[in-house]
Amino acid sequence: MRTLNTLAQGALAATMGLAFSVSALAADITGAGATFPYAVYTKWAEAYQTATGNKVNYQGIGSSGGVKQIKAKTVDFGGTDAPMKEEDLDAAKLVQVPTVMGGVTIVMNVPGVDSGKLKLDGTTAADIFRGAITQWNDPAIARLNPGVTLPKLAITVAHRSDGSGTTFAFSNYLAKQSMAFKRDVGAGNTVNWPSNAVGGKGNPGVAANVQKIKGAIGYVDIADAMKNNMSFVALKNKAGNFIVPNQQAVADAAAGANFKVKGMAPDLLDQTHKNAWPITTATYVLAYEKGADAVKQKDVVAFFTWALNNGQRMAAELGFVALPPNVVKMVEGEMKNIK
Repeated sequence: MRTLNTLAQGALAATMGLAFSVSALAADITGAGATFPYAVYTKWAEAYQTATGNKVNYQGIGSSGGVKQIKAKTVDFGGTDAPMKEEDLDAAKLVQVPTVMGGVTIVMNVPGVDSGKLKLDGTTAADIFRGAITQWNDPAIARLNPGVTLPKLAITVAHRSDGSGTTFAFSNYLAKQSMAFKRDVGAGNTVNWPSNAVGGKGNPGVAANVQKIKGAIGYVDIADAMKNNMSFVALKNKAGNFIVPNQQAVADAAAGANFKVKGMAPDLLDQTHKNAWPITTATYVLAYEKGADAVKQKDVVAFFTWALNNGQRMAAELGFVALPPNVVKMVEGEMKNIK
């Protein structure tokens, strides 16, 4: 998509050239956290090492783990899809910036039903994921899918077993659609899934469970869904349109978002654009305002500055969506607080 691939303009070419000329002074940096951006961070790290000789190691352990490790100062940066609140950032003396955007998709394994052919609205999806609807031929699903042959097959809910920003975004979306879901399951990095649910570690674990269990339904990021050639559910958005997740729908959902808030974390869920994917989220990096190792602090900034200006094409190829150019400038400004 051309609009997603034009961000890499080298806005800081002179500055980055100076940084690279002294790359011998750089140190390897480590990060850990959200599995949602794991594919793109590792792709960026490979390209960055080729371009600069500097190494970046990122471990996908889940958003909760990323927040814990950056607070414990065991990594140089943390990754989270569940943004920290302003007061928590201030208390921990952390800087938070977005890196890319993506969509949390609903994926299924329903024999005889092709990808994109099953339609759900938010209320029905919430009832499925809270365990109130347990069969695929339930009347509530059938009403949304005239002409689709729905099997008499038990539904298995596939979910994250680890503390997850993907769960945070997905559960908060469903909680907006259904007070019953909010009451029964909750909203957060970890929630109380129903008895017909099976957990998997990371987005890959959820994807694997959906693929191997007939009748399964789950939620993963769009990149993992694309990589695994999974079957999507078409979801009704706030404008009343059934949308199959795609990069343009994620970009449309974020088009009017205000990233000027503290922590640069606007609510991207259930936006009003006619083409908006309802479960859109950004993923975030956390770094110390003032770290003990000045070289590593500079290298964290150098890596993500490089990625924002040179890595967006790679992100788009993996299913992610680039930050708008004005937001990139805001991120670069916010990263000046990483000393």
